[in-house]
Amino acid sequence: MKTGTTSSGFGAGAEPGHAHDEASEFEAFEPPLIRKRRFRPVPIRIILPNLVTLLALCLGLTAIRLAADGQFETAALAVIGAAILDGLDGRIARALRGTSRFGAELDSLADFVDFAVAPALILYFWSLHEFKSFGWFASLIFAIAGALRLARFNVTADEPNRPAWRTHFFTGMPAPAGAIVSLLPLYLNLSVLGVPNARGLVPFEIAYVLVIAYLMASQIPHFSGKKSGRVPREYVIAVLFGVAAGLILLATFPMEMMIFLALAYLATIPLAVRRFKAHETEEVAVPSGTPPQS
Repeated sequence: MKTGTTSSGFGAGAEPGHAHDEASEFEAFEPPLIRKRRFRPVPIRIILPNLVTLLALCLGLTAIRLAADGQFETAALAVIGAAILDGLDGRIARALRGTSRFGAELDSLADFVDFAVAPALILYFWSLHEFKSFGWFASLIFAIAGALRLARFNVTADEPNRPAWRTHFFTGMPAPAGAIVSLLPLYLNLSVLGVPNARGLVPFEIAYVLVIAYLMASQIPHFSGKKSGRVPREYVIAVLFGVAAGLILLATFPMEMMIFLALAYLATIPLAVRRFKAHETEEVAVPSGTPPQS
């Protein structure tokens, strides 16, 4: 029995090895304490947009579960809700000056689930499974097109020397729009029109899904509403009335409203292509940076 030792191991009779072990333990705990002091609090203005993104992700995952349970109308509404939240999180981040690289990456990952995976599985569970391999092939192509569309958007979002007019256009159909428009056959079946979900119509539905997938992965320009953040004062009342009426109609006749919105969006594609080519022609005729002729 050794005398003179203390419980800490630093007494006169302490063994050198014990003292070294205790010192090592103290050194082992020191770096985490230092790192903890280096952590900085994160402002709420940065957390809030990410919470909206996570809520949209939850809606996308819930849509998949509802589709697996056969609740296709509710699943479609969940995707629509995710699209609305996706349009809000970016605006909230810009309004609060809470944009971050983390938020951008999280938003992209959530968009892949909400607008590529969820619509593909909803359509497969609803009708595309009738043709088994061909239906699954169409679902896979749609999900892949959504992933490619999102990856290209991430790469070109901060493209340098980009003309200002190009900010008014998307390259390819945006993923949220592709998700909503791809569910058009489902809207037609669940609306008052009652288009039958017959096996004979499945090949046309597969072809339609493949066309939407192509529009997402292609470089066909589409109108972008990201820069429309201000409303002229004289149109404020009209805009408020239109938004309120649209929300009421969407809540009362959801499938019918989605048919109208999907067809209206598809009708804007030729207009976007025409407007894009007109701007492109002007850019070639008058290169950017060329001083105007006096």
